[in-house]
This record gives sequence, structure tokens and C-alpha cells, in this order.
Amino acid sequence: MTVELPARARVVVIGGGVIGSSVAYHLAHAGWTDVVLLERDRLTSGTTWHAAGLMTCFGSTSETNTEIRLYSRDLYARLEDETGLATGFRPVGLIEAAADRDRLEEYRRVAAFQRHLGLEVHEISPAEIADLFPWARTDDLLAGFLVPGDGRVNPVDLTMSLAKGARALGVHVIEGVRVTDVLTSNGTVTGVRAGDQTIECEYVVNCSGMWARELGERNGLVIPNQAAEHYYLITDTIEGLDPNAPIFEDPSSFGYYREEGGGMMVGLFEPEAAAWAVDGVPAEFSFGTLPPDWDRMAPFLEKAMARVPVTLEAGVRTFFCGPESFTPDLAPAVGEAPGIRGYFVAAGMNSVGVLSAGGLGRVLAHWITTGEPDVDVTGFNVDRFRSDQLDPSYRATRTSEVLGTVYAAHTPGTQLRTARDRLLSPVHERLVKQGGHLREVSGWEGADWFAGQGQTPTAEPTWGRAPWFEQWELEHRAVREAVGLMDMSFMAKFHVRGPGAGQLLDRLSAGPVNGDPGIITYTQWLNGDGRIEADLTVTKLDEDDFLVVASDTAHGHVRARLHRFADPDVSVTDVTADYAQLNVQGPASRDVLARLTDTDLQTDTFGFRSAGWVELAGVRLLLTRITYVGELGYELYVPAVDALQVYDAVQGAGAGHGLRPVGLKALASLRMEKAYRDFGHDIDNTDCPLEAGLGFAVALDKPTPFMGREPLLARRAANAAAGGMARRIVQVRVLDPEPLLYHAEIVLRDGRPVGYVRAGSYGWTLGSAVGLAMVDGGGVPVTPDWLTSGRWEIEVAGTRYPAEVSLRPMYDPTSARVRV
Repeated sequence: MTVELPARARVVVIGGGVIGSSVAYHLAHAGWTDVVLLERDRLTSGTTWHAAGLMTCFGSTSETNTEIRLYSRDLYARLEDETGLATGFRPVGLIEAAADRDRLEEYRRVAAFQRHLGLEVHEISPAEIADLFPWARTDDLLAGFLVPGDGRVNPVDLTMSLAKGARALGVHVIEGVRVTDVLTSNGTVTGVRAGDQTIECEYVVNCSGMWARELGERNGLVIPNQAAEHYYLITDTIEGLDPNAPIFEDPSSFGYYREEGGGMMVGLFEPEAAAWAVDGVPAEFSFGTLPPDWDRMAPFLEKAMARVPVTLEAGVRTFFCGPESFTPDLAPAVGEAPGIRGYFVAAGMNSVGVLSAGGLGRVLAHWITTGEPDVDVTGFNVDRFRSDQLDPSYRATRTSEVLGTVYAAHTPGTQLRTARDRLLSPVHERLVKQGGHLREVSGWEGADWFAGQGQTPTAEPTWGRAPWFEQWELEHRAVREAVGLMDMSFMAKFHVRGPGAGQLLDRLSAGPVNGDPGIITYTQWLNGDGRIEADLTVTKLDEDDFLVVASDTAHGHVRARLHRFADPDVSVTDVTADYAQLNVQGPASRDVLARLTDTDLQTDTFGFRSAGWVELAGVRLLLTRITYVGELGYELYVPAVDALQVYDAVQGAGAGHGLRPVGLKALASLRMEKAYRDFGHDIDNTDCPLEAGLGFAVALDKPTPFMGREPLLARRAANAAAGGMARRIVQVRVLDPEPLLYHAEIVLRDGRPVGYVRAGSYGWTLGSAVGLAMVDGGGVPVTPDWLTSGRWEIEVAGTRYPAEVSLRPMYDPTSARVRV
């Protein structure tokens, strides 16, 4: 190493691709200029240099993703004025083709959602596609979606412009320096080592792309991104090809198309892909290419080129294969790594790094400098990953499949098939025998619905009604009218014990969790800004002895917060796999369980929110009276070795009470009718409990001040002064029984968009689709009068339907059925 490094810096960014350069640029613009960016070779080496350079915003029903892309597009358009270096951004437009009904339905929903967020997008006919991009065959297309402001950018020029902007504000950008280790002490970053030199620092940002996993593993972090082959070709010169023609994408033909140097670039996202360098990316790989697999790629290439026939007639100037980095769920790995304060990650871009870089750089800079993200990060927080996802066989098979889904239709019911059967419930064999239609639930196998004993469930993805809806309805009604048995063993469970356990949990929880033993408390954990970090239950088993239960999607985040704030006298044990969670729910649930235990389950002795160790079906287990479906019900925490015995006993005892095994589709429809929230779906880290309708779970006056209390008090006072809250989560219901709600449908008041459905389902008891939506009054407080005085509609795939809204649950608003 010939470069002399500074002795210290506040932040060290590792990786000089477009992501690392953007993070450094935005840190500097946030006022943190004591930043060093270290690149092991030259800026853009790795994957940035060969990126296709698409700057397209269309296609996401994530508010965060859409805002990140819109910000990126705006930044790239104005960056040259600041730095003097062009980014190559040209807003030539994008046409996204819909060749089948499923994709047309999806894109109409996407277009409505993204229009609401400020993206200009128009549905156009095949004839209009042909006018704008005459080289494509359009006779079999149904429609296209035109985004005039989208376009293309030069990834190398963009990176250099970001780096120059960072340098101009004081950032040190140093090439030719390989970071070998991130140094820590007592769970906090202290520096980085590069060869025989060390830089002391407070923060590290791992933007090392394909190498992020290997660098993270040296500190015990799980960043399971994996390199895979990515292909594009560039034809010889095509006469008459307009350099300002729009980008054209046809996912059904696996291709994207744009002008490049007088020829046509044809990029591919094939349905059957290939992982690369599973055992580790070579350390010296920088501006390299990979040998193409002609045999594997030929059928996909032929189909892509047939969509634009002129490419078949022109010669091929370049056939390129290079690596791109993918994660198991096709979402990036971003945020502060669990277990190490000051260690941030921005990696696993899934081939959208260039078009996301500007926005992600801004998000990371804000997160680092303020301590909190200002966007919903529940879908891409790096703490969501599991250690088993580092397994080479997992990465190889899952990456090959997940890359193939980049251009797949996102029809409801679509699921991944590889790397399955890894985490199995203790009662898994019963779920299979009862005809459970299994789907992946954060790595676990969970039953969505049941075909019946000995039946083989079948289901095809669809936006409409499927034959299995009949089974779903029967399970839903069994819980409302009789009793259902649900396996929810995938729920995250933590045993928290020790002299400081009660104080820890009371400090984290907005609700009063450290009262008398034998009580289960539904509560939220807040961040320093008084916004929600977790939504869970805390059961006080005894003095200094607690059980914390959170959803599967929040598993890693809850674990990270427990370990981060626990003092040495508190032990935190992940017991998720040690206990099955069997839920017995419905008006007959008490009668069923009473046949299996001598414990008095009457309300006078075992009321709502009671918890205790009981003997049931000959097994000692933890019984809590709580519900997530809005009925009398119980959760049974059973030692895994005894779970089958208890499951079978409950089945037998419920035979005369109409008991059914119940899957996750019914769980969703039941909880949605009751307007119960689900963190990471309809509430997230940008919401405060007040606007989320969870003020009832907050004890602002409890003796132990909880994290986020002061900002919450200030927000409550501001709301009171303003006459109400600026936005609220409301329950919505379509009055027409036919349309279905899933997510991202637009909610309108008096013809004006005021929000969107964050999560939806069909409400079999209410008789139509129901959902939860965040609505904004647009400067007017969202009060009951404002809600009742408006005319409400929900837009579903371009059609508006009359709707009703409510702050209270539409099903059993007083919760009388829960407390019987």
C-alpha cells in the first residue's frame, strides 16, 4: 500500500461504486464532511461500471422505493450544475409493456399508486407504443405505461459527479485501498484496518457491493447478498435508430431495450438465472467480465430479440455478461447492522443500484447523522436476515430463482419455491396431513389455508377469486361462529430474565408491562422521535421473568433492540424454535380448552389479558388469553417436543364444537375486520402511536419514562392545539362486494386522493373487501366529522368504488366479544 491514510475520520465509507459515492456525497451535504471514502481499486469497479444505466421509477407499490427513485431522478438531472460533471441523464421516457391480463391489472394498480406519489404515468395503447418505439412488435400487447420523465444515465459519469461533489465539501476519496477489517470494541465501531494502516472512526458504511457479505461476516453480520450473472447485448449500428427514443421494457419477453452508440441494447432478466462465485468473489475482480453461458441463455435471448425484430437482423457488437448482486427477497440490505453500533450497510441492490443510489444515499446520510431513518425501512432493514441465509446452497438456489422474478408478474399468490422447508413448525406434519397450502413465512413453512384431511392443495396466482376462497371463507366463519386452531409457531419469542428485566422492558415499552405477574400487555416500542419501532406483546411471568412475542417479520429487529439496550444483568434468549404457538380462537374456544385442563378459564378467574402456566392435555404450557382476530381466544406456548400431543388433543376436544384448522388467509381477513394493526404492513417506523390509532396502548403517565415519551407528549399537545391530527389510520370498506383489496389502492374523499390502502383483505363477515389506510387531511385535521362529511371512494385498477371509512373497528367496535 503506497497511499498514506488519515489517522482518523468521523465516517469511513467502504466502496467507491455509485452507492458509496452517493452516501459520501449526502453525508457531506448533511454537514458531516469528516468523511473518508475508500475504494479498493478505482471508482466504479465491481458492478457500477457495467450497469445498464436505466433511471426508471415505474413499477413499485412501495412508498419508500418510489420516493427514493423520484429523488434520484431529480438529483441526477441537477447534479451537473453543482459539480460541473455531467451524469449523462437524459429523460427520454419509459414505456412499460403489458402483454397479459395479470400484468395489465398489476400495472394499472401500480400506475394509480405512483401517480398519487407524484410520478407522471399514462396508460397508452399498442398503437401509441408503436408510434413512440416503432422497432417493437406490438400486435400481441394489451397496453403500455408511459413515464415521460424517466430515462437513462451514465453510471460512470454519475459516480464521478457524486464523488466530485463530495470532495468539494471536504470528503477524502481515496482509491487503491482495500479494507481488510472493521474494528470494534464493546459492540461499537472504532475504526477500519487497511493493510498495515488503521483509521479510527465512529461510523463505517459497508457499500462494498458483491463483497459486502464477506466483509460483514468478519464481524459476525448477516448480509446474504450473492453475485449472479447478468446479460445484455449491443447490436451493430441500426439505421434510423433515434438516440432520444424512449426506453422500452417488455417483462414478458424478459427484455429491456434502449439505444446505445447507434445500436440497440437488449438487456435480459431471464426466468432461470445463475449464481456466480458462491464461495466468494475473487478479491482482484474489478472490471472483469464473465464467460457467457450460450446454451442456457439462447432461448431467452431469442424471445427478447423477437420482441424487437430489428435486433435479429443487425449484427451483435457486444454480448456482455457481468455480475450483479442479489438478496434472498429482492430487497436491499440497508441500515445499522444488529449488534454493532455505528456499522451501517448499503448493499444487495438487486440490479437497481444506479436508479436507487441518489435516494438511498440521502436516506443513509439522514439515518447516520440523526440516529433515525425518515422513511419506512421495515422492508429493507439489514436486521431482517437470518444466519441460515448465509449457507452457500441457500444462496445459490435462491439467487438463481429470485433474479428470475425481477421481470415476473407480481400476481397475488405468487411465491418462491427454492430454499424451502428450512424452518418447520413442531406441528408441521399435521399441517401437511390436513391439506395445508404452505407458503414461506420469514423462512418458516406456514399454512395459508387447508384443503382438508388427506387432500393435496392446489392454487394458481390470481388477482380475482380462486376456488380455494371457499375454504378460506369456511375457516374465517369457523373462528367467528365456533372455534379455529391456528399454528403460529413462526412468531418471534424471547425470554427476558434478570434483575433488570422489568426496568428494561418498561423503558422500551410505551405500555405498562412491569406490573403484576400473570398479565400479557400489548404495547409498542418507540424510537427517540416517538415513532414505532416494534408492535408486540410482553407477558410478565414472574418478577424478573418475561416473554416478549413479536411478528415473524420483526424478529431480527426486536432481537437487535433487546440486545442493544439490555444491561449485563439481563439475559435475552431467543426461544422461537423452542416453543410452538398454537392459537385457539372463537366463541367456543373456552369450552374446547376446558375439556383439557382443570384450570378455571371463566372470565372471573382467567380474564382477558390473563397469563399463566397450566397443565393442558397432560403438558405444562403457558396459556394467555389474548386475540388477534377479535374473538374470545387463547394463545398456547407449548414446548416444541410436546406440541403434536397438544395439537391433536385440541383437535379431538374441538370435534364436537365445529373446530377447524385455520390458515393465515383467515388470520388476515379476521384481523382486518377488527382493524388490528400489523407492523411492517400497515404501520411502520414513520408512524406515531397516536396517528396509528394506538393511543390506548400508551401509558404517558406511567412511573417509568419510556423511550420516545417526550416527543409523543409534544406531538399530542400540538395535535390538540391544531384541533386534531393531520393524518390518521382508518379502516376502509368497499361497499360493492365484488372488488378485492390487496395493497396500495388509492383512497379518495370527495374525488381527491387522500391516502392509500396499506393492507387489505376480504371481510367475509362484513361482506366486502376491507383494509387499513393512512389518510391525510391536506391541512385539515382528520376528525370524525371530517370523515363522516366526505364522500369516500377506493380506486381499484382504474375503477372507483364507493366506500366507507371509520376510526373504530367495523366489526365489534366495543370488543364485547373479546371480553366475554
